[in-house]
Amino acid sequence: MAFGTRVTTTTRDFLMPKVVDTILNSNVYFTRIVGAAKKWGYGDSVKFPVFVSKNDTGGSFTGYDLLDTNAVDSRVNLEFGPSFTYKTASLPLTELSVNGTAEKVIDLARIELQWAAESLADDLGTQFFGSNATTTKNFLGLTDIVDDGTSVATYGGQSRATYSTLGATKTASGGALSLDKLETLHNAVTSGSILPTIGIVNETVWALYSKLLQPQERINKNVGMVKGFKGGTGFIGLDFKGIPVLKDEKATASTFFFLNENFLNFNALPFAKSEAINFSSNIEGNDYSSVKGLGFSWTNWIIPSNQAAVVSHIYFSGQHISDNPKRQGKLTGITTI
Repeated sequence: MAFGTRVTTTTRDFLMPKVVDTILNSNVYFTRIVGAAKKWGYGDSVKFPVFVSKNDTGGSFTGYDLLDTNAVDSRVNLEFGPSFTYKTASLPLTELSVNGTAEKVIDLARIELQWAAESLADDLGTQFFGSNATTTKNFLGLTDIVDDGTSVATYGGQSRATYSTLGATKTASGGALSLDKLETLHNAVTSGSILPTIGIVNETVWALYSKLLQPQERINKNVGMVKGFKGGTGFIGLDFKGIPVLKDEKATASTFFFLNENFLNFNALPFAKSEAINFSSNIEGNDYSSVKGLGFSWTNWIIPSNQAAVVSHIYFSGQHISDNPKRQGKLTGITTI
């Protein structure tokens, strides 16, 4: 409703002390993994020794039979270097001067920094499902990790054709999603007590999976925002064999992931000449109530020598790694039930 000048010249507008996000969407997997980040501390790369074959010596014997005394090479190193990305926040001092008056409702510098950090986290959520095969500066994504060698031939510097146990389970659904296919995928990435910890799908596949369940099976369960922590304020998941199936708008289309987060980590590299980010947000409407934890840092505000402005760069550095891709799996090409 438009008011006349009798109102507009005598009434001051009220600005809410919060900003609502209408852009960013859910970022479930990234939030869980980075919330439980490990510190880098490995020099120029992370190396994991992994077994790729059994010790094939030994066998039945009797009396004076000769015993096999050969040494066995059964391990290789997986090696990962760090990746780096950034986002810029910049403001003219003229705007900060006006915002610094008594009429300030929202701190302009703070809200711009928060928005840059949350935008960076949103970008990273996409990268963590993608691949650095074509853009090698990107972080490794689930496309690299959850592959059987048909699309991503090497992992951690080792050939998946040579070492088949470095391959994940990747199965084409043929279009239709079914409980039998999920059962087969679940079995493929399970050994005894080593089980997937979450299923991850986008909203479309989530809706299809929900239709496969009987009404009494469509029970929502609360899942923590950080891997390894259950309950409390977090995400809502459906159930498959006791593990939560979570929807993430960043998840690869037409794909159902079974992931074992015990073998998925973000190893965070502190960035030089910068400060760790740890703040609560004044932005409502998304999952980023705070952007903090290992990996995020910023330069503080820098004044350029030839401009009346301030600039800050927000950095995120480290690597997204699985030390056991065999325990990860995905069902691809899902379009219907």
